Amino acid sequence: MDVTAFLVIGGFGVFLLAASLIFGSHLHVGHVHFHLPGHWHIGHGGSAHIGSGHSGSDTAFSLPAVAGFVGAFGFGGAIAASLLPGHGALIPSLIGLAAALPTAWGAARLTRAAMDMATDATPVQSDVIGSLGVVIRAIPDNGYGEVRVRFAGQLMKFHARSARAIDAGTEILVVAAPSETSVVVETTASLLG
Repeated sequence: MDVTAFLVIGGFGVFLLAASLIFGSHLHVGHVHFHLPGHWHIGHGGSAHIGSGHSGSDTAFSLPAVAGFVGAFGFGGAIAASLLPGHGALIPSLIGLAAALPTAWGAARLTRAAMDMATDATPVQSDVIGSLGVVIRAIPDNGYGEVRVRFAGQLMKFHARSARAIDAGTEILVVAAPSETSVVVETTASLLG
């Protein structure tokens, strides 16, 4: 096996990595799904599943891990073949395998860590209550104005009403959220005094 063959194998690994970004992280071959460690499970319609459920922790044969293995084998073998000419395919293949195993293990661990990463809960309508902001369009008596409020780490605009008129530029506190796009506010001065 010459350097070109190893480079083609490494290039195929890069292709698999790009495919994992587009199509997802699990390797599906026809109706057989590989997820290790685990067990075989024959699904509806004769599809087979290897794994212990649908959790994100079964990533030993994830597409990024396979891509890491194939890419590291190919490129590691190509480096070895170019540095050790005349040794045939055995030595470069062994060196490629030595590079591929830890790369695949690392890719599986990183994939698992990314899939199991904790995220914040999705904000809901009532979470805006208690947020501070400022009136950007005056709020008339019995009508709607507009406020800018820091909510979920962003500045957001809401339609706003209040028990009394509030001028633009006044600092406010959200006291109710009757809908996803509107809030009821009070001035911070009226709450403090």
